[in-house]
Order: sequence, then structure tokens, then C-alpha cells
Amino acid sequence: MSTNGKLNRKLRMALVGGGPGAFIGRVHVTAAILDNRAALVAGAFSSDPAKSKSVAPDYDVPVSRAYGSVDEMIAAERALPADQRIDFVTVATPNHTHFPIAKAALAGGFNVVCDKPLTLDLAQAEELYNLA
Repeated sequence: MSTNGKLNRKLRMALVGGGPGAFIGRVHVTAAILDNRAALVAGAFSSDPAKSKSVAPDYDVPVSRAYGSVDEMIAAERALPADQRIDFVTVATPNHTHFPIAKAALAGGFNVVCDKPLTLDLAQAEELYNLA
């Protein structure tokens, strides 16, 4: 059986969160790669660029693809050729940050997987729905 059907490749994942001392980011990565259909290739692991880069080797992500902010990650990944850029962003950050991160990723053209809760209210959820 081929990986991910007609794609015949693993999905390229980015993680937001999961920096030093974090727990849930690693859980999301483990779950995503468990069936061998995804690979973590990039991330904004911390809003502190030095911390984000320091954690990249723990995830087997090249330091060049460890970003210091979501906006930096989205811009850099969009600039890559389509066959190299991420396919989706997983949000594993504190609850109050889920909406702006998911919104930025969707606006940047990336699919989103988000830890719960997706948003803090219905208006935010509807805004994400409309972006998606």
C-alpha cells in the first residue's frame, strides 16, 4: 500500500508549541507519525527563537526549519517550493493562543490540526470555518 494514496508520500507537518519543558507537543507528534503517514519537518517550538532552535534536534528537525514565530514559519514555508513546504500545522500551545495561530496558518494557506479547544467562543470558530 502506498503512503497516503495518490500523494505517495508522507504529509509534511509543522508543530507550533512543544518547546522546552512542554508535554503535549510531543504527544501530537507521536500520534501524527504513528501510522507512518506524516513526518515532522518544521516548527515554531517556542516564541523565543533561541529556544525554538535549541529544541529542533530533539524532534529531528533541521535548525533551519525551527522558527521563532508563527508568522516567520508561515512566510518561510510559503516561500519554499511546493514539494518541500509543510502540508499542515499542528497547534499545541496554551488554549488562549489557539485561535490566532490557527487563523494565521489558514490565512497562509495551510491546513490545521488543533489541540482542544479550537477557540474560546463561537464567533472565533465561525471565523476559522470561513477561512477553511
